[in-house]
Amino acid sequence: MLARQSPCGRVAPRPECRLSDLAVAAKDTLARTPLYELHVERGARMVPFAGYSMPVQYKAGIIAEHLQTREKAGLFDVSHMGQAVLAGPGAARRLETLVPADILALAAGRQRYTQFLDDNGGILDDLMVTRLPGAEERLGLVVNASNKEADFAHLRNKLPELQLEVLADRALLAVQGPNAAEMLAQLLPGVETMAFMSWRKADWHGSRLFVSRSGYTGEDGFEVSVPAAQARAFAERLLSDARAALVGLGARDSLRLEAGLCLHGHDIDTSTTPIEAGLAWSIQKRRRQEGGFPGAERIERELRAGPTRRRVGLELAGKAPARESADVSAQDGRKIGRVTSGGFAPSLGRPIAMGYVESDFAAPGTELNILVRGAPLLARVTRMPFVPHRYFRG
Repeated sequence: MLARQSPCGRVAPRPECRLSDLAVAAKDTLARTPLYELHVERGARMVPFAGYSMPVQYKAGIIAEHLQTREKAGLFDVSHMGQAVLAGPGAARRLETLVPADILALAAGRQRYTQFLDDNGGILDDLMVTRLPGAEERLGLVVNASNKEADFAHLRNKLPELQLEVLADRALLAVQGPNAAEMLAQLLPGVETMAFMSWRKADWHGSRLFVSRSGYTGEDGFEVSVPAAQARAFAERLLSDARAALVGLGARDSLRLEAGLCLHGHDIDTSTTPIEAGLAWSIQKRRRQEGGFPGAERIERELRAGPTRRRVGLELAGKAPARESADVSAQDGRKIGRVTSGGFAPSLGRPIAMGYVESDFAAPGTELNILVRGAPLLARVTRMPFVPHRYFRG
């Protein structure tokens, strides 16, 4: 929910953040997650993001928090994301009129990454969809924080015959990293056996929790939906393990960039299709053949003939990072694309970026130039992810 938009950092890959997203807002207009007081007490630097006061980093700093997640475990508050349940007869088939993924084929307790598309195949948002167990047809949804009101309005408008229950009284915590499974299993026995992109219910001190093995860091991990009233106690219990630490939006963004995961509003939006974005894997065979979703004709054409541009990974020479909107040019100086995400990769010790380039220049190894601080900087197209994913497949 990814993913996730990154909030500076989505379920898997679901709907999360960029420091450039941090809009100026009066403190009294910002919503607070159930963990707000905990963040303040733990020394977080709080910033406005998607209408919420959110932690961008703690005292250790972004690089330390990033490496903490890669080496041990990080705890992220993603309670600003939108959680909902879509229910009613034919819910899966009806949702397929809005997204290109095969929702009908989802087994109970499994989830899938997909996108809301507009009529031209542009990406309105990306989200995670879970087939919930039970006789009634019910789908769990996690959408990006900045788009959740628009997404829920979109669902109500397009699928009025279904019931949409917004789970506004629940927090969402992400536990990510190589120690995540062992740590969480101490509180919720059995979760360590879950496979990537699976979902289950769990009980903790009389509270009903919803657990998915997913996240938006590239690491093994879980996202846990907790009743708001129990969120702080649950987070503090996780943090009592010496291997865990709170991680803010800044490191969430650098982690998802290293993992090569898209951030809605930056790497994907209504001007990009899933094929241009390298998300063809999220459109299963039946949907490619049958269509029946917005923009299907364009997407089928791009699958067949290839898009005119593609999202690529970029390795930069030197130490200077390339930022969003920086121009990308061929060796002859002709502009052939732009950067959509860029920054320093703590796991690699060097700058990396993602962006769109004309398809003729998208092959790994192609040398390009990126305009950084007014000067062209050599960059090389590379395969993604920059850091290997470590999802637990079971």
